[in-house]
Amino acid sequence: MITLCGFGVSNYYNKLKLCMLEKGVPFTEKLAYPWERASFSHASPLGRIPFVETAKGGLSETQAILEYLEDEFRDKPLFPAAPFARAKCRELLQHLELNVEWVVRRLYREAFFGGAVSAETKSDVRAKLAAGLEALARLAGFSPHICGADFTAADCAAIFHLDYVRQASLKIYGEDFLAAHLPGASAYLADMAKRPHVQTTMADRAAALAAFQALKIDYAG
Repeated sequence: MITLCGFGVSNYYNKLKLCMLEKGVPFTEKLAYPWERASFSHASPLGRIPFVETAKGGLSETQAILEYLEDEFRDKPLFPAAPFARAKCRELLQHLELNVEWVVRRLYREAFFGGAVSAETKSDVRAKLAAGLEALARLAGFSPHICGADFTAADCAAIFHLDYVRQASLKIYGEDFLAAHLPGASAYLADMAKRPHVQTTMADRAAALAAFQALKIDYAG
């Protein structure tokens, strides 16, 4: 049995959770907050969350975990079989996370956790986020899934990353950056929200966010 460790506010945690639900992988969940990193450095060397505990040991970094899940549980693949299509799925994942999610998360402290970010940060993120989303638009298919006809691991990530982009941009700038810079994304998210496992994970995320906000912790995301 796999144990998914972290907390349900994290879009990276929910990316893995949705992946396991969609693949039908048996797993349990264990709450682990970032400031508790000393207690789980054996499984996550830098104390990053999420991570998983398995019968063979701990595993950290979500891309490594995704690859492990795909290799270990092959009955329902979430990466395309053809080598080039598989590489394009990985390319989209990398771009989404490095050039979109890691940009917008600089706003999370103010958007979600009750803190504040500087005007300089907001200005820098605005330009880089727009550029990242416009580049993503050249890769994303939304036909109907982000990589084409089939639901893939890229969808497991995009559903949560893009939703946070929309929420954060609306909160900080009063603008929906998805509508402005990634055509088709809003309709895509509405369509993905009909999937039962997405509904379950989103409901759990809302409960986790409410519980976390009640702690009144200064957290940057």
